[in-house]
Amino acid sequence: MAATKAVAIQVSEVDRLDRLLGAVYDGPTESPPWNTALQQMREVLKAAHVTLMLRPPSSESHGVMINTGQVTSQGVESYESHFFALDPFVRLPEGEVVTAEELIGSQQWLKSPMYQEYLKPLDIRHLLGADIYTKEGIECRLRITRSHDAEAFSPDDKALVRLLLPHLKRSIRLHAKLDYLECDRQLFAGAVNRMLVGMITFGQDGSILELNQEAQRILVEKDGIGRSGTGIALSSNHENRDLQRMIRHAVTGGPIEEPVAGAAVVEAMSVTRPSGRAKLGIVVRTIPLGEFTGAKQRPAAVVFLRDPESSGTQPSQEVVRRLFGLTRMEAALALLLAEGLTLDEAAEKLNVRRNTARTHLRSIFCKTGVTRQTMLVRMLLNSVISLG
Repeated sequence: MAATKAVAIQVSEVDRLDRLLGAVYDGPTESPPWNTALQQMREVLKAAHVTLMLRPPSSESHGVMINTGQVTSQGVESYESHFFALDPFVRLPEGEVVTAEELIGSQQWLKSPMYQEYLKPLDIRHLLGADIYTKEGIECRLRITRSHDAEAFSPDDKALVRLLLPHLKRSIRLHAKLDYLECDRQLFAGAVNRMLVGMITFGQDGSILELNQEAQRILVEKDGIGRSGTGIALSSNHENRDLQRMIRHAVTGGPIEEPVAGAAVVEAMSVTRPSGRAKLGIVVRTIPLGEFTGAKQRPAAVVFLRDPESSGTQPSQEVVRRLFGLTRMEAALALLLAEGLTLDEAAEKLNVRRNTARTHLRSIFCKTGVTRQTMLVRMLLNSVISLG
């Protein structure tokens, strides 16, 4: 009977550790990250708080802290703005799990301003910590607290935290990589949107996964193209049949029996708009399957949309001025010409005489090295001004 009970306890401990490790590795996908893991650690360790400082506060920044347990915004702000500078419990040796008393001595800790002025009023007596450092320059702090009426942290408590540390470190490095990729994705997605290119990604089942701002604008207008169920559809039946065929081929990798590894299926068409406005341009392209990709819920195809009549946000005059060394008036004139206005129309809009506008144009030619207005417009449209 005793043996059976002992086995049951062991199984329970293993199951608890399995859930805790699972939460640590699921942490990068949560918001806030590691919230579940920190909550589980707080329960297992019977702690008042478990805090992970992903970016410790400094004189330049309030940092990033994930708190569990009963915390107040005033308490967090006090630490971020003032008490972080008085905290002696920092820069712990890599991989070590220590209490504040072990690090600086019991009497010194209890007399410290950090304890007397900050922790004691919050009913925090026991403090256990470990710091994580990575080769990428990441420094994180794990802090665990107990109140005055609780027991001090035991060797078993410290052993559990020490066991979790390498797993948390790997998870933090994974989070940093995912964060880097997300920053990259947002950067390129923003660039595509500023270039007034609509972008719609489709899953392997042909349903929309994501669409950018320009694509949303085009679809909301419902002028030749719009949302239909989980996908998109064209107003013209025969054009719609062509589009759906393209999307099916792109999602499946194309109709080719033996596609070249990594090759992308690319097709294009134009879309008639009932309003009579210029036709939309569409390019459908596969997103090649990665070599080690096994997920079914992944982007499989992308549809690019271009509205030739879309004006969007005008590029910044300041960007044009700095890029080509123009004056403010010259930059304004150059942008109006790039929009398709004639010199006379641009002069009228700028409220200057035609001869004045011609003088500015000659100066623009001299500074940019072009000799004709068409060359100037082409140079502007092919430059980076739309990204500014």
